[in-house]
Amino acid sequence: METVTSADGTPVAFERTGSGPPLVLVHGMASNHARWELFDVRPRLAEHTTVYAMDRRGHGESGDIEEYALEREFEDVAAVVNAIDEPVHLFGHSHGGLCVLEAALRTDNLRSLIIYEPAGPWEEEHLYSEEMNEELEALVANGENEQALLLFLREVVNLPESRINDLRAAPNWAARVEEAPTLPREYRAPVSYEFEPERFVDMTTPTLLLVGGESPQWSKGVAEQFHETLPNSRISVLEGQGHVAMNTAPNRFVDEVFAFVQVFR
Repeated sequence: METVTSADGTPVAFERTGSGPPLVLVHGMASNHARWELFDVRPRLAEHTTVYAMDRRGHGESGDIEEYALEREFEDVAAVVNAIDEPVHLFGHSHGGLCVLEAALRTDNLRSLIIYEPAGPWEEEHLYSEEMNEELEALVANGENEQALLLFLREVVNLPESRINDLRAAPNWAARVEEAPTLPREYRAPVSYEFEPERFVDMTTPTLLLVGGESPQWSKGVAEQFHETLPNSRISVLEGQGHVAMNTAPNRFVDEVFAFVQVFR
């Protein structure tokens, strides 16, 4: 693993593989850079790009500070992007999707942006529950990390039990459990985030917005809101898929990313 130093001094780790134009991957909640190893997603991406798979703060080998602020995560992503010596393709999933959107305003080193169902802003359907967050915090405080993670996957992500069983059988499950203490703060973070369209109207970075055809309406609503705001964006619907097509249809996911990246090589 390599590291860069973020604006507040926190070390941010990433792993570099492959060759070709740089592609930075930013994972979502309850995960780290190893999530891209599942179903050979990162090895396939590394066949044609130099993949920089980063650990967000509090995850994997990246550092952390006691007082969490969502804005620091935006700076972390920008720090990784700025450390690369040529313009990059920047991809973010879920919570990571929101991070890369804001990071795009903090760097001039982008070639394109790919955002897959970012967390918030939610309009029609507000997914945050203070009661749920308190329950997550209580479980984590009692050292019941796995129970907190399972609660989050079942009640917040709404994954079916069969999909959860697949995740539990994956080699990175132990890492997900270990990082469960980050769940409450990251679940709460998008609630305080205010999407201000006027800040993005001049952002001309080519942007692909991915959304699952089977995903809930809030995901589609966020994609449409971003599409209306970002002047150089388009939406691609992954028919038959939901929030984690990299797991459920990895070949389709990789092909979708490649198709977009190759346009701007």
